Amino acid sequence: MWARVLAAIVLSPLCIGSSHAADPIVGRASVTDGDTLVIRGNRIRLHGIDAPESAQLCQDAAGRDYRCGQRAALALSDKIGQATVSCEPKDQDRYGRLVSVCSAGGVDLNGWMVEQGHALAYRQYSAAYVGQEEGARAAKRGIWAGAFTPPWDWRRGQREGGSASAATAPTARPSAPGASGAPAPAGAECLIKGNISRSGEKIYHVPGSRDYDRTVISTSSGERMFCTEDEAKAAGWRAPGR
Repeated sequence: MWARVLAAIVLSPLCIGSSHAADPIVGRASVTDGDTLVIRGNRIRLHGIDAPESAQLCQDAAGRDYRCGQRAALALSDKIGQATVSCEPKDQDRYGRLVSVCSAGGVDLNGWMVEQGHALAYRQYSAAYVGQEEGARAAKRGIWAGAFTPPWDWRRGQREGGSASAATAPTARPSAPGASGAPAPAGAECLIKGNISRSGEKIYHVPGSRDYDRTVISTSSGERMFCTEDEAKAAGWRAPGR
């Protein structure tokens, strides 16, 4: 008898918390940045996407710097306008924010941000918006029109204590989903991914090859993009399959 009562006392807060977390959060939203909202005091992180940070700079098609993080936040704010936003919580991050899929006027705001090139699909946590990212990249919408550093790499640079100029300047012109590397020479499309395996092998993947789409490049780990196979080989990378 007492064991059952004790179990009910212990478990009831967990049940309440779980039920509460699943309830939609609905109301007028204020935009903190391109992937964060506040609704009725609830801090909400948009699930499956990552937008440039507020202080982050990107380059437009003409090579001019602009505040892409600020532009992302303004785009999200303009899209919401005076509409009521509904957010379906999926998780809670380490900062206490509710990771959610949010919509306004029947539009998935998470997907819209990626589709318009104001954010990237956050593959580390979800593949939900990879298709929207590929569409934005192909159409050169938003940040895909020029050069940019993926926001996760930009934050890593900040944490590692880079200078203000190094931390904010764009260092990549990604040509494929999740890829980043040195800016391509004028007129060149550098689509070959130079990956470093767990064993330290340097292997390059050309578009259309078996592992190309699932290979993600991390410049902070020494990986990079190449314009030609000869360039990759000269830098010490080899083709897969050996």
